[in-house]
Amino acid sequence: MNAKNSVISSKIDILYRDYGQRARELAKEGEKLIGYVCSFVPVEMITAAGCIPFRIRGDVHEPITKGDTLLETIVCPFIRSCFDLALKGRYDLLSGIAIPHGCDSMTRSYSTWSYGLELPYSYFINIPSVVKESSLEFFQEELKAFKKSLEDFVGHEITEEDLSGAVHLHNEYRDKVRRLYEFRKPDPPMITGLELTKVLTVGTSLPVEEANRLLDEVLAELEGREKPPTGKRPRILIDGACIDNVELVRILEESGANVVADAVCNGARDTFPRTDETTDPIAALAERYLVKINCPKTYRENKAGTFEGDIADRFGDIGKYAADYHVEGAVLFVYKYCDPFGFEVPARKVYYETIQVPMLYVEDLYSSGSIGQLKTRIQAFLEMIA
Repeated sequence: MNAKNSVISSKIDILYRDYGQRARELAKEGEKLIGYVCSFVPVEMITAAGCIPFRIRGDVHEPITKGDTLLETIVCPFIRSCFDLALKGRYDLLSGIAIPHGCDSMTRSYSTWSYGLELPYSYFINIPSVVKESSLEFFQEELKAFKKSLEDFVGHEITEEDLSGAVHLHNEYRDKVRRLYEFRKPDPPMITGLELTKVLTVGTSLPVEEANRLLDEVLAELEGREKPPTGKRPRILIDGACIDNVELVRILEESGANVVADAVCNGARDTFPRTDETTDPIAALAERYLVKINCPKTYRENKAGTFEGDIADRFGDIGKYAADYHVEGAVLFVYKYCDPFGFEVPARKVYYETIQVPMLYVEDLYSSGSIGQLKTRIQAFLEMIA
């Protein structure tokens, strides 16, 4: 298949480079787009309201200037980049924003987002930080309040049927993403890390129905792919928070690795957990977002009673990905001032030692210049595990 006939090399690549292209068209047609950051925003609720959830990206190639006039420079550079782009008009397509209590940088900057952008709709979703029964009860009430705010914004009720339909659509999306990940399992993989990162990034900029149709096209292309795009190389897992650009993956793959798995916010951490469709949708959404999304923002009781047992429980998903995708090394990629992940680095290092997966820890400033400087360290790491 030549590049012109390839969905990944043509349509996906265009939508990735011109992020929000389709969203801008929809906004001109009168559709309401709600921007969000972080995997804790229940996008099903936005879809059920008749709006379009749109994941706000930063830009590692754009210096943060206007954003730093309103946000403290100790706010993580990813959030500052997203806000900077919004102030510069990159996301004028939005009708509103939904910011969750994902970390202090998001929580403390919500008012700045709200007042700085002056959008018709803004909402702060109070996500509990402890995972236990009373937290689920609280979070269900918070989801009802979020639902009510959207109803007031759009001027109509969100019925249980609306919400169940949205849950089903987003589950379909996650099921298709899981099928995409299956193409990473062969050695060599049948999809590159670069391709998958672009597909997942583009998917969060489209209405879920359109994203599902686009994934069908990508899956059809991959099923017809006759040979892998690369040869056998060290198989790498990327661990960390939100990685919404291809720069790190590009350096790894240009340095001779195959990126075959991840535990990042806009990858497996967000897209693998499904919402239960057999129970009350509010309760099911609370369960999915608070319990099933394994983020260092939430505290879970140490039921094992030992440090070793605790890290096995907390990071067991990483161990499973490492086994399922035959990982030979991992890169823990953390943004400067990202406290939730920063505090967990020592425990994660120990966990990788217990599962005998070599790990490279790097801290970055969310800038193409600083990411480029990582190349030497990455090359040395790959030589070490080869």
